[in-house]
Parts: sequence; C-alpha cells; structure tokens
Amino acid sequence: MSLISPWRAAFPGILALEAEGQTYLDSAATAQKPQAVLDSLLGYLASGAANVHRAQHLPGERATRAFEGTRDKAAAWLNAASRDEIVFTRGSTEALNLLAYGLEHLLQPGDELVVSALEHHANLLPWQQLALRRGLKLVVLPLDVTGSIDQARSAELIGPRTRLLAVAQLSNVLGRWQPLRELLALARSLGALSVVDGAQGAVHGRHDMQALGCDFYVCSAHKLYGPDGVGLLYGRGEALAQLRHWQFGGEMVLDADYQDARFRPAPLGFEAGTPPVSGVIALGAALDWLAGLDQAAVAGHEAALHAKLLAGLGLRDGVRLLGAPQLALASFCVDGVHNADLAHLLTEQGIAVRAGHHCAMPLMKGLGLSGAIRVSLGLYNDGADLDRFFDALDQALELLR
Repeated sequence: MSLISPWRAAFPGILALEAEGQTYLDSAATAQKPQAVLDSLLGYLASGAANVHRAQHLPGERATRAFEGTRDKAAAWLNAASRDEIVFTRGSTEALNLLAYGLEHLLQPGDELVVSALEHHANLLPWQQLALRRGLKLVVLPLDVTGSIDQARSAELIGPRTRLLAVAQLSNVLGRWQPLRELLALARSLGALSVVDGAQGAVHGRHDMQALGCDFYVCSAHKLYGPDGVGLLYGRGEALAQLRHWQFGGEMVLDADYQDARFRPAPLGFEAGTPPVSGVIALGAALDWLAGLDQAAVAGHEAALHAKLLAGLGLRDGVRLLGAPQLALASFCVDGVHNADLAHLLTEQGIAVRAGHHCAMPLMKGLGLSGAIRVSLGLYNDGADLDRFFDALDQALELLR
C-alpha cells in the first residue's frame, strides 16, 4: 500500500523540507501549516495591520471582525454553548497557568489536586506549584501497562477532598486516548472541577465540549495546523465565572482609577494586552481548512500510517515500544542504544524525529528511562516518509550495535 497523502501538496513547508532532503516526523511538537494559513497571515499583515476592539477606523474594525470571527469558529469547532466560553491565550501552557492562578482562591490547605502519571510538564507544573503555594496535596493517578490511566486505582484515589482533576486527553508520549468519560464523571459526582489538556487530542477529530462534560479544555493552534503563539481555552460558563483575573493591563479593564479597578468578565477579561491578532485570524483559517476536509478520509489515512509505523517497529530486534499507542505517534527505545545517539544518526540522514524526555520527565523516570525516540505523524505524511525513516533507522542501528 503506497499510503499517499492527498493533502500533502497543501503544505508548502513539507514540500520545502522534502526538497531539502528532510523527512518531517515531529508533528506532535508542531505541525506544518497549509497554504490557507499562510495566505491568511500574509493577507492580514499586507492589507494593513491594526489592533482589535474599540478602534473606530476601518483597519481596526476589519481586524476586530476577523479576530472575533475566529472566536465564533472555535466555538463551533468545539461545540461550545456560547462564543463567550472561548478565551484566546498564547498556547496550552498559558491557558493551564491561567487556570492554576485563576482558581487558586477556591482552594484551601489540605485540598487535593489530581493529575496523572503521564502528564506533559505544562499540565503538571502549574498544579504542582499551586499545591506548594497553597499547602495542597497533589495526587498522581497511576497507569496500566498499556499507558492508560488506571481506572480502578483512580476510583480509589479521587475522593471527597478532590477539588480539581487535570488530565491529558491524548498522551504526547504514549499515544493513547485516556478514559475521560469515566474520570470526568467521577470528578463531577464529587463536585470537583475538571481540566482536560487537549493539546494532542484536539488535532485528531472533532471534540464536543457539551458531550465531553469537562469544565475546562485547552489546546494550541500550532499543533492544529495553525500558527504558533495562539491557544484556546474553553470554559463552561459556570466554571469560567469562578475564575479570578490573573493578568492585568489594557483590554481587560472595565473601569480604572488610581487606587481601584473593575475588570471585564470572560472572555475579554482574560485577554489582557494586545492579543496575537494575526495568529488568531490565521487560526480561523486553519479551522476553516480543517472543517472542509473529509474527516473519515483523514482518520483512515492516519490510522493506516500509524499501523505501518507500529508494524515496522515491531519487526526490528531490540526495539521496545512505550505503552500501546493507538494513533498519531509512537515512542520507543532500543536495547543497548542511547536515544541521543540514535537521534543524532537519524538527524544526519535527514530524519526529523524528537528524542529525550518529551516534557514528561516524571513519566520517563517512572519507566526507568532517560529518554526515548518519538515518531509523530501529520495528515501530510505518507508511506514514503516512513520507508525513509525505517531505512535510516536500520543504518543507524547497524552502526550503533
């Protein structure tokens, strides 16, 4: 099976890298951008940039209309109940820090925050530091052998002192959908708030926030085939209303005197300062482009690529897969070979994969590893990319073993 991507030609960056002799297999870190996103960025910047909101001149009105249009598109993409449930951030990391500071006033010493053992640093460190600031207990849910959060142990660990559950939708290291439905239902039954890190999950399929039932959901544009420096925070209306403001400055002020001020509610109250206007508008272009794709065809192509990746890794002696990945990526190590050495030889052959702890150092420590190689796929990848990867892997292993 040739596994040719019908969307590859829409990505100038992929074609440019290919012409340079590079095979890009690092989409879990950041995705390449379709031409529609590049056109949007250039179109906005070349036609007269302007700041959004309050401006009465034509460029400002035009920028505001496009900027707020993306809020409508994001609300539709996530099936939010209202456009006001969408807050623009500068990425998933900022969104999670916003939540950690914005919810701090609700927590008392001895309260429990719950995360899982597979979390990216972005969904661990804000809660860890919050726990240290407020004298809270950070509870870590263990994993089963596949790399899924252990539901039986979770039911024992999530209890009456749990005030917040924060878990990833799809692991950036283990490539598994996590049992959100059960975990979120348990948190909800105990009156705990829930946060879903959708940085990886948002890329694969449309996720209905009203059906999912979480209080907050975060994702980043740069993984979603959009620009960098932009993120989305979805907050259920009642949950958003509990947030306290955490950044202060222009845009988010309702009224100010020298000694006091009043602030806007969400969403503008949490978008202090000049936002990434061009990036937000380009995110709207990315969502439009993605909405026009045949979702079944995309899912089928990604599944076939992933199956080829797993099959090829399984054929090679000494290659040990981390967990049981279901889609998008595979992380692995090789017996007797350091991941940095292997990554170096792959890089020399033009293979762009990622090596190391993947911003999940506690997970790696728990697995007894210093790091691993991660191959991650985008909808622009095809079977030839994986053929080049496996050829390079074989040559590298021949030298290292």
